[in-house]
Order: sequence, then structure tokens, then C-alpha cells
Amino acid sequence: MTPPDYEYLRKLLKDHSGLDLSADKQYLIESRLLPLSRKCGVAGISELVQKMKGGSSSIIAQVVEAMTTNETFFFRDKVPFEHFRDTIMPEILAARAGRKSIRIWCAAGSTGQEPYSLAMSLKEMGAALAGWRVEIVATDLSTEVLEKSKSGVYSQFEVQRGLPIQLLVKYFKQNGELWQINPDLRAMIQHRQLNLLHDFSQLGTFDIIFCRNVLIYFDQETKINIFGRLAKSMEQDGFLVLGAAETVVGLTDAFKPFPEKRGLYRPSGARAASVLGAASAPKIAALAGR
Repeated sequence: MTPPDYEYLRKLLKDHSGLDLSADKQYLIESRLLPLSRKCGVAGISELVQKMKGGSSSIIAQVVEAMTTNETFFFRDKVPFEHFRDTIMPEILAARAGRKSIRIWCAAGSTGQEPYSLAMSLKEMGAALAGWRVEIVATDLSTEVLEKSKSGVYSQFEVQRGLPIQLLVKYFKQNGELWQINPDLRAMIQHRQLNLLHDFSQLGTFDIIFCRNVLIYFDQETKINIFGRLAKSMEQDGFLVLGAAETVVGLTDAFKPFPEKRGLYRPSGARAASVLGAASAPKIAALAGR
């Protein structure tokens, strides 16, 4: 790969996906795009670049998908799901008792482990959500990973990563060496292809937004822009959940950290939660394997 080819790919990836590669990541591009070159029947990355410059939108889309990191697993990092169970949902249940509806957005939901982990957490609440309408919207840039998420089919290796055995037995059906999540949980998730760099106001407003482990790949200006638009897509007493390596601090005043809860944020104009309301809200039973 020549230096001009690398610079072309850096700019293309930043423009199309927000991925901000430093000058020393040639090895990463080569490891991801050499297999794609063979798949596309071209001699190497330089020829791949020439096809993209010639206007091949199909190859551009495949390059962006190949470079997008989709590392994920069930109940990843545990802490955000403990926040969801012990802090977020009790407050949301108290605040939404009048309308009995909740909207949750998993941005960069990848192959579905995060939205399905949330769906299982909600199912574990049992009667506390009886009569409630819960909507989970899972979005991702990659149509390929969204299709996998829709299918809800996972390998033995994938279900062994972070998923307690009792939840596997309860919410999945085994088919040979594969496991498929039950239809009622699949029906809880709406899947939509979405690029966070583009307008997402059409999704409406949410009570809870999970936007984890994706902003780390963006430059500061892009992060600031996305935070501003996330704030407009959230109810004023909602919750934003970021990855462990991500923060709003020093980037935006649209959100403020939730005290003593790493990775958890609220809109800066959010109403202070009622102590009585939070105390009287139903608690979620602890998941086995916590």
C-alpha cells in the first residue's frame, strides 16, 4: 500500500464512518482489506483504491464495513447493565408511571448482543413491566451485522462470552452447534441502518440511550457534534450510557456525569430525581452470575 493510497483511505473512512485513523495504522488497514481485495478479485489494496476512485459504491461500502470494529458480547463490561437494572430502570419506572412506555436506543448495536442483553434484563423484571410498552431500537452502520442481529443466531463461543448459563437456557433454543434467541425477545428489537455522522432526528426521542465503545474512534469535533445531537434526541430526565473509555467531560455541557456511576450521564437540564420516587420504584431482580 502506497502512502497516497493510505491517505486516500484515511480520508474516505473518516468521511463515511467517522473512523479517525492515525498515521501509523497501515497494518490495520492491510489486515482488514487484503482479504477483501481477494474477495473482490483484485490484486491488492492499490487496485481496490483505484476501483473506489472510479466510483464503485459497492466496494466503498464493503471497505467501510470491513474497517468497522464490531467487537461485542453479552452483558459486556457488566457495570452498565448493573446501572441499567439498579439505577436507570427504577427511576424511569417511577417517572413514566403515568404513560407506561419506555424507548431505548442502542446506537452501534453491532451483532445484537447489547440490545438482547437489555431485552433479557427487562424480561427478568417480570410483573414490574406488566402493561408497559417498551421499544428498543438497535442501529448500526453495517447492514451485515444488523442482519445477524435480526436473526438472533449465535455460536457456542458467542453465547459463552458474558451470558449466564441460566439465561442461555431460559431465552435461547439450541439448533446443533448454534443458539437462537427466542422469538419474543427478537420481537422486542427494531433494527435500523444508521450512520451516526448523519441526521438521526427521525428516530424520535428516547428515555435511555446506550452509545458505547463507538465514540472512541471519532475525533474531538465529531464527538462534540454527536453529543449535541444525542442531547436533542433524549428526554430531559433520560439517561446516556457510554463506554468505560468514553466521557462527556471537557467536550460538552449538554450532559453531566451521574454521581458515582461510571459511564452514566444525564442531560444537564434534567430534573433532580425524587428520593421518594426512586425509593418506591420497583427493583430489578439481580441476574444470576452478577
